[in-house]
Amino acid sequence: MQSLIEINDLVVNACHGVLDFEKKEEQPFVFNCKIDIDFLQAAKNDDLNKTISYCDIMQDISDFCKAHTFNLIETLAYKTALMLLNKYSMIKSINLNVKKPEAPYGLTFKNVGVDVNLSWHTSFLSLGSNLGDREATLLKAIEQLNSDEIRVAKKSSFYKNAPYGGVATEEFVNMAVEIKTIYSPHQLLNRIHEIEASLGRVRDVHWGNRTIDIDIVFYDNITLNTEELTIPHKDYKNRDFVLVPLSEIAPYIIEPQQNA
Repeated sequence: MQSLIEINDLVVNACHGVLDFEKKEEQPFVFNCKIDIDFLQAAKNDDLNKTISYCDIMQDISDFCKAHTFNLIETLAYKTALMLLNKYSMIKSINLNVKKPEAPYGLTFKNVGVDVNLSWHTSFLSLGSNLGDREATLLKAIEQLNSDEIRVAKKSSFYKNAPYGGVATEEFVNMAVEIKTIYSPHQLLNRIHEIEASLGRVRDVHWGNRTIDIDIVFYDNITLNTEELTIPHKDYKNRDFVLVPLSEIAPYIIEPQQNA
C-alpha cells in the first residue's frame, strides 16, 4: 500500500531571488508536495499519532521559507524537502514543487517553477584504516558521513585484520556501517572520496597503506557496473574484513542478484 499526503498551492510570501530587491521585498512562492508515508495504522485506528499532520507540514514549509533567503528556487525546493525528510522519520520520500508566479522576467507567463524528488536509500559501507590512530580515523569518517544527506543507522565493532592484496604492510582496523542516504550511488561515491581526501587518503599505490578506505558494498537492492563503481562490491565475498563486520550489523542481508 502506497499512501501519500498531498499539499496543493500553499502560498508563502518570502524573499528569494538573485536581484537585490528580491532579497528585501516579499513575493509569493507556491508550494505543492506529495509525501510518501505509511499511514495505514493511522487510517485503521483514526489515530493522528500514527501519521503526520498536514497542518504541521504547511507551517514547517512556511517557517523555513520565511527564515531563509536563497538566490535560487532550486535551492529553496531542495533545502525545504531535505528539512522535511530530516524532521519526520516517517517520510519515505517527498516530491516538492515550488513555483514563483511573480518572477521579474519582463515576459508574460503564469509562473516558473522547479521539482525536486528526494527519498531515503539504504547502503552498507566497509571502512578500513592502517595508518595513524586507526580507530580515531574511522570514527572521524563516520562523523563526516553523518549529515542532512546521510544518516548512519548502524555501525559494527572494530576488527583488526592483516593487510589484503600483498602491498600494504601495516595491520588494518576495519568496520562496517549501515547508512540511509538521499544520494544516488555515484553521488555517494563522490561524497566518500571527499571524506577520504579530508582524512589524508592518498591514491598513489593500489592496495597500499592508507589512512582511510571506504567502499560501497550494497546500495538498496540494485546491481551496478560502471567504470567508476560496481555494486555489490566486486570483491566483497573474498574479504573476511568486509564479511565479518557486515554480518554483525546485517546478518540476513541477501545479495541483490540472488533475490527472487
